[in-house]
Amino acid sequence: MLFKPDLNETAKAASGGVARVAGGARRRVVSIFITLLILGGLGYLGWTSFQQKQQAANRARPDLAVPVLAATPRIQDVPVYLEGVGSVRALNNVLVRAQVDGKLIAVNFTEGQDVKKGDILGEIDPVIYKAQLDQAVAKKAQDEAQLANMRLDLTRYQQLAATNAGSKQQADTQRAVVAQQEALVNADQAVIENAQATLGYTKIIAPLSGRVGLRQVDQGNIIHASDATGLVVITQLQPIAVQFSLPQQQIVRVNAASAKGTLSVDVFGNDGTTVADTGKLTGIDNQVDPTTGTLKLKAEFPNANFQLWPGQFVNVRLKVETLPQALVIPTSAAQRGPAGTFSYVIGDDDTVTAKPIAVIQQNETDAVIGSGLTPSDRVVTTGFANLADGSKVIVGKDEQTPSADLAPRKRKSSRDAQGAPKDGEKRGKKGESGQSDGDQKGQTGPAPAQGSDKSGSGTKAQP
Repeated sequence: MLFKPDLNETAKAASGGVARVAGGARRRVVSIFITLLILGGLGYLGWTSFQQKQQAANRARPDLAVPVLAATPRIQDVPVYLEGVGSVRALNNVLVRAQVDGKLIAVNFTEGQDVKKGDILGEIDPVIYKAQLDQAVAKKAQDEAQLANMRLDLTRYQQLAATNAGSKQQADTQRAVVAQQEALVNADQAVIENAQATLGYTKIIAPLSGRVGLRQVDQGNIIHASDATGLVVITQLQPIAVQFSLPQQQIVRVNAASAKGTLSVDVFGNDGTTVADTGKLTGIDNQVDPTTGTLKLKAEFPNANFQLWPGQFVNVRLKVETLPQALVIPTSAAQRGPAGTFSYVIGDDDTVTAKPIAVIQQNETDAVIGSGLTPSDRVVTTGFANLADGSKVIVGKDEQTPSADLAPRKRKSSRDAQGAPKDGEKRGKKGESGQSDGDQKGQTGPAPAQGSDKSGSGTKAQP
């Protein structure tokens, strides 16, 4: 007996086979995609590593000359300075006070005015002190009149005693009375001089030449000799002093240089590089400050233009000696490495050699060389980035040194220079082949203006 297969079962079997085939295909596609992704990543990493090695190899090629700048050592006398920090102080500073009590009836100066020694700065009411002087003068006149009479009596007594008409004892007694009266007159004279001095103190005199500060007492006030504030402060600004400190290790050096003569001292302005004034060393402290380990020194400056002001902090340098005929190179030529200080010396074949050097002293611009170089050597001053011992170099000139653009501006394109519109229009940058970026991106950008390509080799973009 024949049986017909069930159509539903047949369809189910067929659909199951198709699903298995489709699932296997998807798995193969995913596997292939993952495999390609892994291979692409590995290829990218290998390509990047190769490029880095290639660039390193290109940089390390010994046959490429390195552009540098060079200088020749100079022979010159070099001053040796010791630098320190100090403060400006007035050479003399006086607080002017009243020496007697009284009412201040006049102020004869303006705040900030320059005064001379002996100028009258203020006046105190002198009425009381004038009366005391007059009283002392009158007292002396009275005593002098009595003295004159006593001297006449002494003369009479001496004449009587000489003729035995009078007692010698009376004459001697009168002589003692005259001596007492003479002493009293001398005391009166002392009282007069004291009263004159006190009267003179009613005029407040400038004890030195300088500049007055701000007034501490106004006219009309009662001032006393015991007032702590005083009338005004006078500061001597010309000349002026600077007190500065040096490390205690420099004591011997400073004393040895000071024994040979007066030492020159320079003080710098606010910029730290310009010498504001030059003076001389006037004093060295007799002990080291134990809290800081420094020695205090004092210098005097003429301060002709009032460039120094009391209380100002300044940088100071003290000249202790001069190195005669020293070998000097630019500071940039003195390089420092693990083995010490060295310089790149350029040979006759434009090959550099690293030579060890001994630097005695240096500043921002020059370095004094003790050994390692000769006046005929050429040393590298700029271009150390790609330089190594044995490298070939190309020596440039000083004017070839690139300078920084302190105020960079946006550069104008060739289209802007010819007056082409800039706003509302996009333009592609020209490539090496003469085509613009719009051409390389499927020529979808707008066509450039006519005449924008002077060479005529660029292809215009199609709309």
